[in-house]
Amino acid sequence: MEIKKELWGTTPDGKQISKFTLTNSKGASVVLSDLGATIVSVIVPDRDGNMADVALGYEKAESYINDGPCLGKCPGRFANRIAKGKFTLEGKEYTLPVNNGPNHLHGGPEGFQNKIWESRIVENAVEFMYFSEDGEMGYPANLKVVAHFSWDEDNELEMTFTAQSDATTVVNMTNHAYFNLNGEGNGDILGHELYLNASEYLPTDDTLIPLGESESVAGTPMDFVTPKLLGKDIHADFPAINYGKGYDNCFVIDGREEGQLQTAAELYSPESGRVLRITTTQPAVQVYTGNWLTGCPAGKNGHTYEDYGGVAIECQHFPDSPNRPEYPTTVLKAGEVYSEAIIYAFLVK
Repeated sequence: MEIKKELWGTTPDGKQISKFTLTNSKGASVVLSDLGATIVSVIVPDRDGNMADVALGYEKAESYINDGPCLGKCPGRFANRIAKGKFTLEGKEYTLPVNNGPNHLHGGPEGFQNKIWESRIVENAVEFMYFSEDGEMGYPANLKVVAHFSWDEDNELEMTFTAQSDATTVVNMTNHAYFNLNGEGNGDILGHELYLNASEYLPTDDTLIPLGESESVAGTPMDFVTPKLLGKDIHADFPAINYGKGYDNCFVIDGREEGQLQTAAELYSPESGRVLRITTTQPAVQVYTGNWLTGCPAGKNGHTYEDYGGVAIECQHFPDSPNRPEYPTTVLKAGEVYSEAIIYAFLVK
């Protein structure tokens, strides 16, 4: 495994942005950045052995700062939405910045995805660390988060997130990579086939906040238990799809056991033969079909990304969990260790 670090750009306040290229013996590679602990590119073979970059990304490092799509980044302290930017913890109400309609999204405008993380190379991996101070974006407690990325000879990208705090807080980490298995910038993903190990999803209001309990996907456009093309029902007249102009929904992973890896999803391109198999310890997966990509910064290789140009399959806890005690907990107390894993395995068939 070869790992190369290089200077990539600078932030407006003069901080250096670095990128890391991890290349295995087969020539497949992953590029990561310390700005937002970001997956910048994933170059893997198709069924004929032709290499292509299957992760959407920007040409310039600076384009990642405060971008709308959160392309490839690790948002935090809390990925996804918190209703009205408020939650109560141990009897005290906390107020967070509202940055997505009436709600708080991805830790706020100055979330982890817009920070330079400390970085180091460890064996066949790159590790990013971010220290979030008590009160940052309204969240309680000092929190140290480590995102560990490893790339192997089987074209598996493994991410582990660990976190510790000095007082009670909430945390929900994920990665927000967008994939197009025909190659980034090469059309839309409506012809990709998706399987989800999820027989239930979370219905939401029109601001994408869950209404409460999960419901069966059976007989609805939300059913991916039997693999189907993403484009098959993406324009169906159904509340969950109407609200987001496509899929932007949280699915509950079947058979989940805390701390155990479980299959979450499998994405397949009949055109290229590439397969992305996702396993995780997390309880849910948010599927977002890039419904609002048009107008985002210039992509790699001279590409311009349009709506549905990539799909994000984000393993995480449920949205608005701090306000929903019945959901799997996102509370982290002093002395405890938050630990979750996500594995992206790239295959062909």
